[in-house]
Amino acid sequence: MKLLKDILYGVSLRAVSGSTNVMVNTVQFDSRKVEMDDVFIAIRGTITDGHKYIEKAINLGAKAIVCEELPKQLINEITYVEVDNGNRALAIVAANFYDNPSKNLKLVGITGTNGKTTVSSLLYQLFKKAGYKVGLISTIKIMVDDTEYVTTHTTPDSLSINRHLSLMNEVGVEFCFMEASSHGIHQKRTEGLVFEGAIFTNLSHDHLDYHKTFAEYRDTKKFLFDNLSKTAFALTNIDDKNGEVMLQNTKARKATYALKSYADYRAQILENQFDGQLLKINENELWSKLIGHFNAYNMLAIYATADLLGLESLEILRLLSELENVDGRFQYFISKEKITAIVDYAHTPDALKNVLETINTLRTGNENVITVVGCGGDRDRSKRPVMGHIASAMSNKAIFTSDNPRTEDPSVIIEEMEGGVEPQNVKKIVSIENRKQAIKTACQLAAANDIILVAGKGHETYQETDGERIDFDDFKTVKELLISLDK
Repeated sequence: MKLLKDILYGVSLRAVSGSTNVMVNTVQFDSRKVEMDDVFIAIRGTITDGHKYIEKAINLGAKAIVCEELPKQLINEITYVEVDNGNRALAIVAANFYDNPSKNLKLVGITGTNGKTTVSSLLYQLFKKAGYKVGLISTIKIMVDDTEYVTTHTTPDSLSINRHLSLMNEVGVEFCFMEASSHGIHQKRTEGLVFEGAIFTNLSHDHLDYHKTFAEYRDTKKFLFDNLSKTAFALTNIDDKNGEVMLQNTKARKATYALKSYADYRAQILENQFDGQLLKINENELWSKLIGHFNAYNMLAIYATADLLGLESLEILRLLSELENVDGRFQYFISKEKITAIVDYAHTPDALKNVLETINTLRTGNENVITVVGCGGDRDRSKRPVMGHIASAMSNKAIFTSDNPRTEDPSVIIEEMEGGVEPQNVKKIVSIENRKQAIKTACQLAAANDIILVAGKGHETYQETDGERIDFDDFKTVKELLISLDK
C-alpha cells in the first residue's frame, strides 16, 4: 500500500477532487485489472480511450481516478485527479510507486531505426560475461539478471518498465540496457526514469504511419537525449546525418562513434567473411562473429558504451570477440547442399538494403541470392514500394509474400510492393501470399552455394492475421525445409 499523495509527487495537477491523503493498493491503466483500493489512470490510446472505463474501474473497487478530463458526475468517496497528460502521469506515478528503481542502477537507453535490439542484447551479454548482474528490456525479451520475462512491445508500458526495474533492484542488478522506441518515447513511457546514458544508432524510413513526418520521428528520438542529466553520457553515430542533431540540446557528456568520419570511437573493417569479420577499433584489432558493416557499427557502439561505463579497454575487446549473434539478426544455417539461409529482422528499406549489401560483399560471384520478403499490415504503407524495389534490384530472385498482415489484405500489401519494381526487374519477382510456401519455393529454387534471405520477421515466432497470432518461425521453417530437401 502507498499514500496517494506520495505517488503523485512530480505530476502536474490541474485539479483534485477528494483527498490524496489516502492509502492505495496498486496502479492500473487497464480497467479489467482493477481491484479494491487501486488507482486507475485513464489513458487516451490509439485504439481506445481509458476515460470510457472510469465507471467500470470504480465498480471494480478503484479508490482514485487519474484522468485528463473529469467525469461529469463525481462520487464523494472517490478521489479524482485531473492531469495535463495521462501518459506522463502514468510514467511518473509508476516510477514513484516502485520507489524510483532506475535511480538504483545504471540504465542506458538505446534508440534508432535499426540496431536497437542487437546493441542492447549484446551489451547485456558483454556485461554478464564481465561478471555483473545485468538487466535487459528489449523487443525480444526482458531479463532480470538470469530470469527471463516475455515482452510484446519494443518499449513496454511504464508500469511494466518500473516493475521489472524494481525486480532488478531486488536481485542487485547494476546495469540495465533498454530499447527506447519512438512510440515509447512519444507516449512518455520513458519519463520518470533516470538514465545513465543514451545511444543513437541511426535513423531511416520507418513508423511514418504513426509520426506522419520524418522530422517528427527524428525529434521524438531526440527527446531522449534532451532530457539526459549533466552526469549522463550521450553517444551518437556521427556517420548518420541525424547523429549531430541528437546532441544539439543535451546537457550530457557527448561522445561520438563512426566508421567513416572523425569520432571519439572509430572502427575499420579489415576482413569480412560468413563466419565473422576482422575489425580495427581505436587501433586495436578484434575478430567478431557478427558480420556486415551494420554490425561493425553495432560492435563499435557496444565498445564505446562499455568504455563510457568504466570497463577496461582490453577487457572490452576480449569480451566483444566472444559475443554471439542475436536471434533473428543475420541468423544463418548452411545445409548439406551448401545452401545458406539467412533470417533477419530487416523490416525497413534501410535495414533490407544493409543486409543485401552485406550478402553481396560476401559472394564470390557465382551464387544466386533469393530474397523472401513482405511488409507488415496496418503500418507505414509508403515503405512498401521501396522495399519491393530494393529486394528486386539487389537479388537474383525476389519472392514477395505475407509478413504480419494484421487487419489488411495480404494481396493488397504485395501489390503495393510490386509497385516499386522497375521494368527490368519484373521477371525476377514472384508473389506467393502464403509465407511458408514462399520460403519453400525459395528452397526449391536454390542450388548449391546459393543464398536465401528471409527478411522482415526475424526473431518473431508468430504471424499476426486478423487479430490472431499463429505459430510461425522463419528460422525454424527454412531450416526444416532445407533439411527435408537434403534427404
